[in-house]
Amino acid sequence: MEQLIANLSLGFGVALTLNNLMYCLVGCLLGTLIGVLPGIGPIATIAMLLPATFTLPPESSLIMLAGIYYGAQYGGSTTAILINIPGESSSVVTALDGYQMARQGRAGPALATAALGSFFAGTVATVLLAVAAPPLAQIAFKFGPAEYFSLMTLGLIAAVVLAHGSVVKAVAMIVLGLLLGLVGTDVNSGMARFSFGIPELTDGIGFVAVAMGVFGLAEIMKNLEQGDEKREVFLSKVTHLWPSKQDFKDSWAAVLRGTGLGSLLGILPGGGAVLASFAAYTLEKKIGEGFVEIRQG
Repeated sequence: MEQLIANLSLGFGVALTLNNLMYCLVGCLLGTLIGVLPGIGPIATIAMLLPATFTLPPESSLIMLAGIYYGAQYGGSTTAILINIPGESSSVVTALDGYQMARQGRAGPALATAALGSFFAGTVATVLLAVAAPPLAQIAFKFGPAEYFSLMTLGLIAAVVLAHGSVVKAVAMIVLGLLLGLVGTDVNSGMARFSFGIPELTDGIGFVAVAMGVFGLAEIMKNLEQGDEKREVFLSKVTHLWPSKQDFKDSWAAVLRGTGLGSLLGILPGGGAVLASFAAYTLEKKIGEGFVEIRQG
C-alpha cells in the first residue's frame, strides 16, 4: 500500500504541473471538437490527432492523448442530446433520455450532468484500476475459451433480466444482435460468414454504424417528413448549463450506482463502455419502475 501511495503521489506530481495541465486542456478541447462529429469515436480521434503529440515529452504526450480520448468520449454525448444522433457507441443510451430533456428545453442540464457524471466515474475507475491492476493482469492471462464463453453467456442472461417491457421482444432483439454479430470473418477458420459476397461485410457490421442507422437516419427522416415549422433542432443556444439543486439530488444516487456497475464491468475482459452504459441504463430503468410501482401501490 505504501508503494502504491508513493507511485500515485509521483504520478500526480508529474500530471498536475501547469505545462501538463495545459496539454490536457488542449487535448480535451480538440477531442471534444472532433468527437462531436457523429460516427468518429475516440479511437479514430486519437488516430487523427496522434501526430500532434510527436514532438512532446513522453509524459505530456500521454496526458494529451488521455485528454483527447476523454474529450472525444464526451463529445459523442453532445450530438446524442441535441439532435438524437450518438457520436459513438457508448452515447446511444445518452440519446434515449438526453434528447427528451432537450425537447423539454433542458439541454444544458443534460449536457452538464453527462459531463459531471463521466468525470466522477472516470476518476473513480482510474483509481480502482491503479489499485487493482497487478492482480487483474494475472486474471486476464488465465482467461481462456471457457471463461470467455461463460462471460458471453452471463451478458446474454443479464440482457434478458435487466430488459424492461416484453421479455419476448428482449430475446428477439438479443437474437437479432447475435445474427448481426455473426457477419464477418471467422477468427478460427478465416472464412467469411454471411457476407453474401460483399467485401465490405467481411470486416463485420460495426456497432456505431448500427446505432447511427437506428437513431440518426430515423431522426433525420422523421424531421424531413415534418414541415419547416414543426422540425425539431436544438442547435441555436443552450442556456442554464449548470444543473439545479434538484437535478443534483435526483442524479447523485444514479451516478454512484453507475460508477460501481461500470467499474465492475470494466474490470472484466471484453467489457468496455458499451456494456457498462447499457447495463447502468437498464438498472436505472428497473429502479425507476420499482419506485413508480411503490408510489402507485
